Amino acid sequence: MDFDLSALAYTASIWVLPVLLAITLHEAAHGFIAWSYGDDTAYKLGRVSINPLKHIHPIGTILLPLLLIVFKAPFLFGYAKPVPVATHRLRRPRRDMVYVAAAGPTANLILATISAVLFNIVWLLPDAPAMWLAQTLKISIIVNLVLAVLNLLPLPPLDGGRIAVGLLPISLAVPLARLERYGIFILLAAFFLLPYLGRELGLSINVFDWLIRTPVNWMLPFFSSLAGMTEALRL
Repeated sequence: MDFDLSALAYTASIWVLPVLLAITLHEAAHGFIAWSYGDDTAYKLGRVSINPLKHIHPIGTILLPLLLIVFKAPFLFGYAKPVPVATHRLRRPRRDMVYVAAAGPTANLILATISAVLFNIVWLLPDAPAMWLAQTLKISIIVNLVLAVLNLLPLPPLDGGRIAVGLLPISLAVPLARLERYGIFILLAAFFLLPYLGRELGLSINVFDWLIRTPVNWMLPFFSSLAGMTEALRL
């Protein structure tokens, strides 16, 4: 397979910063809220930090996204080292875990908003850096919205699953919590295996479109308007 190295380098350059910031602030937010509610586990490990090196997972944060970019995958997928939370050390474990889980997606929505606001002033820079920063901010908006929506899916170990476990009656929360060890496999099967099987059977089964692309595209006109763009972004 032939690669245009200069084009690949440029593509990587406009993706690296948004992905690192999105993942870093997402995980740091979990650690900060856990710390504020009584669990200092992440704080003692240095995970309440905006230093990306504290959160980078060599495969999930670097190798996997890079491979998806190189092979022009239809969407980007990645993850960081999970922030450890000792639930029993939280003041009110079931309630406080909802806040800890919600902190990650909230951080991504805030970062998407900041990226949109900054887009309004990017054109004050000279042309070349302005164009590069504009592309980077566009990607930052999309990456953060995708990460927020993905993590709000009600499937443990995603944040949405942990929020659901904290809010549902015990009779429903317990069986949902038991899915945590299988959650990542369910997610990967839904996003990769089901579409493949669908194509083999002549069916259109695109779980990513249904669960991620549709809600993100529903939100993008608002963020595009906030950024002062004449045309709304699309995922």
